[in-house]
Amino acid sequence: MYSRFLKPKCFLNLILALAAVPAAAHAAQCTNAGLDVVVLGSGGPELSDKRASTGYLVRENGKARFIIDFGAGSSLNFERAGGDIKDLEALLFTHFHVDHSNDLPALVKASYFSERNRDLPVYGPTGNHTIPTTPLFVERQFGEKGVYPYLSDFLTGEAAFALKPIAVNADKKQPKLFETKLGGFTLKAIPVEHGLLPSLGWRIEKNGCSVTVSGDTSNIGKTLDVLAKNTDIFIAHNAVPESASDKIALKLHMMPSEIGRIAQITGSRSVVLSHFMHRTEKVKPATSAAIRKTYQGKLAFAQDCDIYSLKTGMKTGSCKE
Repeated sequence: MYSRFLKPKCFLNLILALAAVPAAAHAAQCTNAGLDVVVLGSGGPELSDKRASTGYLVRENGKARFIIDFGAGSSLNFERAGGDIKDLEALLFTHFHVDHSNDLPALVKASYFSERNRDLPVYGPTGNHTIPTTPLFVERQFGEKGVYPYLSDFLTGEAAFALKPIAVNADKKQPKLFETKLGGFTLKAIPVEHGLLPSLGWRIEKNGCSVTVSGDTSNIGKTLDVLAKNTDIFIAHNAVPESASDKIALKLHMMPSEIGRIAQITGSRSVVLSHFMHRTEKVKPATSAAIRKTYQGKLAFAQDCDIYSLKTGMKTGSCKE
């Protein structure tokens, strides 16, 4: 496991260099037809959108490998997707807003009834005054003095397995590109701009295939320009419309035109939009038009349970079928 420190000047130079090189020059061919991503939740924090809150499942030959975020309702769709807790390599969190993490206790409780017998890494961002770092976040939920002390065995090692929380640097002022290998996969993360909240973008790779999840971000620091380079599927959160003028919202989330710019400059093969809210749900044609000004690749608006192949970048089914 290691991380690479990118000084601000070096980081800017890297972005400029990437922008000058055609995407196809570095593209690797995805050869693993068994890799896909299931949209466990395509909504945000609203309870009137008929969507589960944000969550994604990366599978290999139908087996659950990684969960990225696990908002309210994601646990139900994890079951629908045929997910088995014992198969998971790790849980990855972009940040700890409720709509990205609320079903974690449900997963931990359900694991008691699974056959899992190996420790489960939980990767997430470092903290600040607004939210605790990942180990403390987990401790405050499942520790002996936490919200669910009856589940503390999953921290002490007295259960069949233990949660192993790992904090990944989320300092957006001095971004570090984190990288580690796990279960034959390569995991990468980088800090992203989401207001005061420490947040990460995540990328999962194997056999030349990759999926990148933006997390909630305005991408003011342009860190996604590095993380999403030549990705097969770029899952981009569409929480604000192109017409947005709220300065606070624009510090938290990126406009569709920024999604299109990222997809174009990184050479993303496919863009899957997710994390919809009422303000974006009703303006999909305008969103598509804004993205199409710069990006002409595959573009999809996710629904809960949609399944996308990393090899083709296209939807192959639904876990509701």
